[in-house]
Amino acid sequence: MNPPRLDRLSALLDGLAPVVSLTAADDPVGAPVRSGPPTERDLTVYLLSGGSMRLRWAGGSAVVHGPALVALRARQAHSLEDLPPPDQGRLICAHTHLPGPVAPLFLEAFVQPRVLSLVDDEPAVRLAMSMIELELDAPRCGQPALLNRAGDILFIGLLRYLVAHPSPNGAGLFNGLADPRIARALVAMHQRPGADWSLERLADEAGMSRTAFASAFRQVMQRTPGKYLSAIRLATAQRAVELGKGLKEAARAAGYGNVSALSRALSRARLLAQPAPTPHPPRPST
Repeated sequence: MNPPRLDRLSALLDGLAPVVSLTAADDPVGAPVRSGPPTERDLTVYLLSGGSMRLRWAGGSAVVHGPALVALRARQAHSLEDLPPPDQGRLICAHTHLPGPVAPLFLEAFVQPRVLSLVDDEPAVRLAMSMIELELDAPRCGQPALLNRAGDILFIGLLRYLVAHPSPNGAGLFNGLADPRIARALVAMHQRPGADWSLERLADEAGMSRTAFASAFRQVMQRTPGKYLSAIRLATAQRAVELGKGLKEAARAAGYGNVSALSRALSRARLLAQPAPTPHPPRPST
């Protein structure tokens, strides 16, 4: 009997809770496209069905040949410019809000914009592209709901593509999910962050020795398994508190031993999030 197929993305999607809204970029493309709401939990995804454009952002630029996806943090200032000959493709913008607790860890994969060629495309992305273009060409009743559902398919296709084509630097969340052994441990943590995970138990999930697992995980994820688990637990607790749940319930959901442990973790996180004080200039000597 074959072992069950590893589902790398369902638990991640639950932890992201994406809310996708689609718009057609009908305005002149040469104008700067500024990010939407000022939140760190938003991802902007552009779908270019054909033609070519230049993406510019602070510190870099890239030529995008359609069909392609461009994914970047929504707060990152950027612009898209037509390239001659005139673009014959359609540009769709998918604004994705990620209220789930795993969003901060997920968005670490987008420190720089990701440009994904769809020449060897993901079938889910092709399906979403076809649905979107047909609906925009011949709108019918229920168009907003249909486009948003197509946006959900587009986002799942983006995740599948990133797992199938991880970063060439060999590190990051999608590189971890691309490795069947590390992925099993990541999925376990995403599914049950409050479980009593130890290094030994996570290594067993990965089917590796403790030493080999710890080394491989740190190399791919750029942090130890313990620190990754702590980040998920803290984010889970913070999200529970934001939703109005009490500290006791948040501590239980996130796997903290007691409310005091959670309170200390939240206090440390607040201190780390505060900007460093500006040093006072030296007083002139008299």
